[in-house]
Amino acid sequence: MLVRMVLVLSRKDVESVLTMKDTLVAVENAFRELSLGSVEMPHRLTTRVNKYSGLIECMPAFIGGIDALGMKLISAYVENPSKYNLPMTLATILLADPKTGALVAMMDGTFLTAMRTGAVCGVASKYLAREDAQTVGIFGTGTQGRTQLMGLKEVRKLREVKAYDVIPENSRKFAKEMTERLGITVNPVTNPRDAVMGSDIVITSTTSKVPVFNGNWLKDGAHVNAIGSHQPGTSELDEATIRRAKVVVDQKEACLKEAGDLVDLISKGAISADHIYGELGDLVTGKKKGRTSNTEITVFKSVGLAIQDIATAKTVFERAQAKGIGKTVEI
Repeated sequence: MLVRMVLVLSRKDVESVLTMKDTLVAVENAFRELSLGSVEMPHRLTTRVNKYSGLIECMPAFIGGIDALGMKLISAYVENPSKYNLPMTLATILLADPKTGALVAMMDGTFLTAMRTGAVCGVASKYLAREDAQTVGIFGTGTQGRTQLMGLKEVRKLREVKAYDVIPENSRKFAKEMTERLGITVNPVTNPRDAVMGSDIVITSTTSKVPVFNGNWLKDGAHVNAIGSHQPGTSELDEATIRRAKVVVDQKEACLKEAGDLVDLISKGAISADHIYGELGDLVTGKKKGRTSNTEITVFKSVGLAIQDIATAKTVFERAQAKGIGKTVEI
């Protein structure tokens, strides 16, 4: 009789083995492989559950260069926090043996998703932010905001962070926690303009459907990481920001379907698809240069790709196996 053994990893297990430094390496390697053409990654499949104000997405990928195969199931239920005391977003990752297709691991993907999203913007900032970038303005002080700063701290010597949230108490709590965790000065601000003015890097990690700041506030040489809006009709960035910037995306095909910041401007003729300079993988492989001057404004727009999850999950699986972490079950 065929016996299949699967390693099951809880969120606590994943947290115990996954560092931001490891995640940055995994994500950068994933984008390198994407640019080199060794990736199979269908567009995400979305099933809407309107009866319960939710949706669930299936995100599969095979990364040939590192032999990583799997998929992520990720749900978004807006009523979870208020009705069920659950996060709005929940994720599970399934990892398979690329040689046989047999399932080898199942792990919590909620923490991993936050980490890989912080890491992708860390990788983007490595190539697009000024080398001397020290000051950050951040919009949105939830879980993603926390991992965004963790990713940035790995690639730049941060000195000051200005944190803005539509709920002031959230930004105050965030500032206190992240000051202690990262050892840098994080201050809450109550005005969006204060978060942007003078900042070397601006991060948007919100659920806003409309632009959260005026692009004319950006100083020359600023870099923007935009991760919040990922469907047409929603946009964290305004037209001024996009027009002023060299725009790099995680994947052009995905962003032209999902990134409202770009899709909506293209649909009304404000910009063309050619305004997108390139993909992150192009910068990683050297096919295109990232920042080319200290005065240009750059934007990295991400809608999130399965390769980030699967490459990171492979790292988690290997670390857990080496440390004997997790529970092996027969299926």
